[in-house]
Amino acid sequence: MDTLALRPWSPADLPLLHAANTPEMTAHLNGPESEEEILARHERYLWLQRDGEARMFAIVDESGTPLGSIGRWKVEGSAGPSWETGWFVLPAAQGRRVAARALSLLVAEAREHHEGRRLLLAFPAVDNPASNAVCRRGGFELVGVATERFRGADLTVNEWALDLTAPPRAT
Repeated sequence: MDTLALRPWSPADLPLLHAANTPEMTAHLNGPESEEEILARHERYLWLQRDGEARMFAIVDESGTPLGSIGRWKVEGSAGPSWETGWFVLPAAQGRRVAARALSLLVAEAREHHEGRRLLLAFPAVDNPASNAVCRRGGFELVGVATERFRGADLTVNEWALDLTAPPRAT
């Protein structure tokens, strides 16, 4: 199994967002974004990271090849100040537990730098079995279901939570 690392998001990572903006990759997110939305998201990743509001990463293999993205950003959840996480893995890297291994790296980083925010939240679509399995295997607890407007349409998501201050669960 290849070695993974999380590399801080950089201006050179815009092509990664374009590669993930396909109908197949966005099927559980109400479809692809426009070019303007992709550019705005890339800029948002950069300034949120620069301002300390987020930690965004490219998931890379041992050769430095980007396989996807993962990050965490500050939110005000129902339980107070929290972090939210989200990820994607490009099709060529799927089926190799890349998302689960990247989430494990992100959780370790978040436990070390949680900044008083106790929870890490994830909101995969209810009809996305792969991302929901990543949450379950990552030690998250399913705490609810919600329907929200996302990209112009309703999206029903599972709400998963992980207590960053609790001892890591043995896997």
